[in-house]
Amino acid sequence: MTSAAETYDLIVIGGGSSGENVADRAVQGGLTAVIIESELVGGDCSYWACMPSKALIRAGTALDAARRVGGAAEAVTGELDARAAFARRDRVTHNWSDESQVRWLDSAEIALVRGHARITGVREVTVTADDGATTVLTATHAVAVCSGSAALLPDIPGLADVDPWSSREATSATEVPTSLAIIGGGTVGAEMATAYAALGTTVTLVVRGTLLGKLEPFAGELVTDALRAAGATVLTGVSATELARNADGDVELSLDDGSTVTASQVLVATGRIPRTQDLGLGVVGMSDGDWLTVDDTMLVRGDSPVLEGEWLYATGDVNNRALLTHQGKYQARAAGDVIAARANGKPVDDEPWGTHVATADHAAVPQVTFTDPEVASVGLTAEAAEKAGYRIRVLDYDLSWLGGATVLADDYTGQARAIVDEDRQVLLGVTFVGQDVGELLHSATIAVVGEVPLARLWHAVPSYPTLSEVWLRFLEAYGRPSI
Repeated sequence: MTSAAETYDLIVIGGGSSGENVADRAVQGGLTAVIIESELVGGDCSYWACMPSKALIRAGTALDAARRVGGAAEAVTGELDARAAFARRDRVTHNWSDESQVRWLDSAEIALVRGHARITGVREVTVTADDGATTVLTATHAVAVCSGSAALLPDIPGLADVDPWSSREATSATEVPTSLAIIGGGTVGAEMATAYAALGTTVTLVVRGTLLGKLEPFAGELVTDALRAAGATVLTGVSATELARNADGDVELSLDDGSTVTASQVLVATGRIPRTQDLGLGVVGMSDGDWLTVDDTMLVRGDSPVLEGEWLYATGDVNNRALLTHQGKYQARAAGDVIAARANGKPVDDEPWGTHVATADHAAVPQVTFTDPEVASVGLTAEAAEKAGYRIRVLDYDLSWLGGATVLADDYTGQARAIVDEDRQVLLGVTFVGQDVGELLHSATIAVVGEVPLARLWHAVPSYPTLSEVWLRFLEAYGRPSI
């Protein structure tokens, strides 16, 4: 075993998208930075989550989009080619090689140390490589934990014994299972149901509540209808109580309503846990396995006096604020900039919507669920807005009535909702459900984050015929302010 010691201004634990952005912004601010990564540079999003999952889903949604257009539908003569879909997924993930990501680190002047990171002191991290060699890294200014999250394996009798898939196995599979039971009705469950139903798998979703229950109710309803139309079984209001493999090698799921589901494979999609196991959090008065609580500058907060001195930060999933890649990158940009500002003795802009804070995490988070139809949402739902004490008005519109929808697909199905703060006449949240609505979302995000008055939105003229005409329909439903 060998040992080495190195010093950098910033040490980043985790080389996923969040870690890359923290390091990049700090280096642009004049600091030196090193990333510690135990797997692949680029993290889950590049290799086991966002990119491979969307690549798998796209094959089916593209085919179905063609089938919804007269003329194109007649040209579609075959079924989806699963082998070709997997091959395209492999190209998207660069065959699980991080060579190009490492080249980017080099070009950005960010150092890389491979191995398992453990906090061993104030601004000190010890890295253990696969061969047992250790490197002690010391930060002159800050340590940022960007280690992400992992799939939660719920405590269901027999679950661990049936070798279930997590999202990682689902997105990196090389064969299409004959049948797949998915436990969980959130984004991962709904997206993987969409992907594998299109690939030819018999899919059964086991959902404790309702599908996509954190979104507007009509989102889960429309996606449920579409999955059932695609041949999937969606069981809501039920939970798995026990799992076991039968003599044929299939998995039998016993449900709490007395029924049974049998499938050749099981995917667990019931939530996430932080990747903070064996991270050395005891040094800072916490326990390994904890989520890291942060303020809006991503500075870790806790009772330990060891945390004094503004040196420990956490961005991305590990802080449990908004478990989405784009929000983690947003947090990381704020954190990298504020670390550089504090290191250089420059003013910190930590007021809401300031340069060095992640204010949008609280009530302006955009998200696209890549089901078919897509669900695109930002900000508060009607229920959340009411609970927050806002006086609201809900504007609903059937997207199929738009000229843009008529052109886009035959028998287009979709729904949109906007939540208006009546006291300020600005939008608090927007949800779209329908084919290709993900591309509508950023306009809604700008309106929510910018608190654009409805009176001004009348002057943002949507092009015709596009789905964006829904913005005019929202305004017409609300009514133009009197002069």
